[in-house]
This record gives sequence, C-alpha cells and structure tokens, in this order.
Amino acid sequence: MRTGFGVLFVVSLLLVGCGGKKAAKQGQTAGGISWAPPESWTPAHDLPMRVATYTVPRAEGDVEPGECGVFYFGKDQGGSVDMNIERWGSQFMGESMVEKTTTVINDLDVVIVRIAGTYLSPAGPSQISQGQKADYKLLGAIVEAPEGRVFFKCTGPGKTIEQAEGPFMEMMNSLAANDRRSAS
Repeated sequence: MRTGFGVLFVVSLLLVGCGGKKAAKQGQTAGGISWAPPESWTPAHDLPMRVATYTVPRAEGDVEPGECGVFYFGKDQGGSVDMNIERWGSQFMGESMVEKTTTVINDLDVVIVRIAGTYLSPAGPSQISQGQKADYKLLGAIVEAPEGRVFFKCTGPGKTIEQAEGPFMEMMNSLAANDRRSAS
C-alpha cells in the first residue's frame, strides 16, 4: 500500500511539473492580450524590460539560434510605431531593407516588421553594439493592445529567422484580448 502511494506521488509530481511548464508557455500575457508561443521555441532566462524571451531554434547552416523578446512598457509608453521601427532599423548597419505591413489580427491592429542586413547586436541598457553580425534578420510585431503597445522582436541569423516566420505568424494569429479569451 505504501509503495503504491509513493509511486502515485512521484507520478503526480512529474505530471504537475510537466503541465506547469506547458501552462507557463501557453499562458503568456501583457498589455491586456494573450498569446501562445510556438512549441519549438523554448523560454529563455529573464532579461530586464522583457515580459518574455524565447530561444528560436537555429536553422541548418546557421551558427547560432535566434531570440524573440516580448516587451511591454505600460499604457502610452514605449514610443510610437514609427519611432520603434526607426530604432529597430538603426540596429542594422548602413542601408538595410525595412518592410512594414499593417494588418488586423483577431480585432487587434498589428504592424509586422521585417529588417535584413548587418546587425549591430545591441545589448544592455545603453544598447551598445556587441559586434557586427552579417546576414541577420529582424522579424517583429507591434500590437495595439487594450492596455498599450506590446512589442515582439525576433532577431537572428537570416535562415533561422526565415524558418521562424511560420511559427511567428502562428503566434501572432493566437493573439487575443484577455477579456475575449477568458469568455471562450
């Protein structure tokens, strides 16, 4: 009887542990919206000013994985859409290709941004370049959420970010205002 209880206890702990990790991944929220990150992306360590950070699996032939940071600064904080696109563009050296698409996803206004070129790899509060990285891409989204803009910014080697575009758009298609998601 005691052995059966011990096995049941261990199995319960394993199930709770596995379920907890999955629930944390699927229950991401900020600014009054929720989203589900791609299953193939793994949560990364916490970083200042970020709601979430995900490691994007590297594509074959690329030397490192990509990263997707999610930022929320509060209502009326974080700057305008154009200011952010300009800042993201300035993180690439010289003339870089910048593409901006405006769309509506689940009743939320979303601006999708694609930038390609030599990435200056900014880091830290002062955003000092950590070195130039050729053939890098940025895939981002700025979401007009009920409580303020939420910023999704993925950067990485070109092939890695190209490979991540499908999962990124699935994540964007999962966006929902929290009051609508709780009603379903």
